[in-house]
Amino acid sequence: MVQEKNNQGDNVSRRSFLKNGALTAAGFMIVPRHVLGGKGYTAPSDRLRIAGIGVGGKGESDINEFSKGPADIAFLCDVDERRAANSVKRFPKAKFYKDFRKMLEKEHKNIDAVSVSTPDHTHAVAAMAAMQLGKHVYVQKPLTHDIYEARMLTQAANRYKVVTQMGNQGSSGDGVRQLMEWYQAGLVGDVHTVYCWTDRPVWPQGIPWPAAKAEVPKELDWDLWLGTAPSKDYIDKLVPFNWRGWWDYGTGAIGDMGCHIIEPPFRVLDLGYPTAVECSVGSVYVDEFKRGYFPESCPPSSHVTLKFAGKNGKEVTMHWMDGGIQPERPEELGPNERMGDGGNGALFIGTKGKMMCGTYGMFPSLLPTSKNTQVNIPQTIARVPEGHYQQWVNAAIAGYNSPKAKALSSPFSIAGPLTETVLMSNLAIRSYDLKKEIEGKSTFPGRYIKLLWDGQNMKITNFDDANQFVKRTYRDGWSLGV
Repeated sequence: MVQEKNNQGDNVSRRSFLKNGALTAAGFMIVPRHVLGGKGYTAPSDRLRIAGIGVGGKGESDINEFSKGPADIAFLCDVDERRAANSVKRFPKAKFYKDFRKMLEKEHKNIDAVSVSTPDHTHAVAAMAAMQLGKHVYVQKPLTHDIYEARMLTQAANRYKVVTQMGNQGSSGDGVRQLMEWYQAGLVGDVHTVYCWTDRPVWPQGIPWPAAKAEVPKELDWDLWLGTAPSKDYIDKLVPFNWRGWWDYGTGAIGDMGCHIIEPPFRVLDLGYPTAVECSVGSVYVDEFKRGYFPESCPPSSHVTLKFAGKNGKEVTMHWMDGGIQPERPEELGPNERMGDGGNGALFIGTKGKMMCGTYGMFPSLLPTSKNTQVNIPQTIARVPEGHYQQWVNAAIAGYNSPKAKALSSPFSIAGPLTETVLMSNLAIRSYDLKKEIEGKSTFPGRYIKLLWDGQNMKITNFDDANQFVKRTYRDGWSLGV
């Protein structure tokens, strides 16, 4: 990352560059489009130069989607050359880096926007470094690894006046808008209870850290991959996917799926910060009456209960279930009808009725399902025909505070509080696993209690030990820069 002592000068220089560039571009826009290049021509000033940080797997599909619109993939950055290979081949003109800090330091004048699709523990530092240089950012879900990081990125979006979007694509889908229209029309009354569930994890969790270290692949810069996380020996199969089940890097099942499944009720009910959280956690027994204790690993399953004040003054209870745990089927749903999308879904229980959806808000349905053909509610909420990716590209070209930017589906002003809610569940789960030794006996003071949350101040008020999970301590050499 660019050293903080140089940031101020660079930011001033960047602001001047942007201001002068904008004035110049405005002057050129007076020339008729057909004179510049004929019908359908897109002026260079109307194209977004994007740098991808993390360009394998999901990062690969992200930049591919961006490239379908008025955007150029100008730079690629990945710590693993194996994972980056397809993107390097697809975008041969894009310069390749392994360290995003060096890329931003050397190339920031040639970058308009940055896409971040790394493991969770690197999201915040990469996004913040880009935002501090005035770059628009698109960050994969969950927005951050920690609650504190989410709050800082949310505030930074306004401070640096950049256009932001989180990669929860369902927030741009028709499903969540259909649910909002039904709810605002009063079809289900006041929703007081929501169930959200997933069949994740589909990677190992509830296991000990492997004792045997493995040889680091020559294409992988292991130290850069670790980034903010503590130094550890490389282990087999952690990269590229199983990191999700380890707290140092991932955020477990809810981190992977929560921003997709919780987003519909969060948006429909206009929820804010939760007020309280409690949980129960699946156990792994390693012998008779001997419960395994693997605090580095996320649990195999969990059930988290979150409380919200609710906009109408009536409390809303949200249940999160993972590891294949599901709520009881509503009596209005036929015995052979699918609940949610099967493995995942959200169920809304109101004073007048119920409705449900699957992942991304897909398959919205009133219950009983026969109502879907009987009810005709007029569309009151605009849809997003261009899709989640191009919505952000177009908004970034239009600029901060533009009508297109204000219409974004998941800017950090929305994605930040949503992510904090998701991560509040992990705070409860990790508090549940806190062990203390008192007079030679192991105790778990974070179990079987309700944690009370002061959202404004990001603090658990009745169990101070839980607050260590609000904000991580980064490894030496890494900083969020705030």
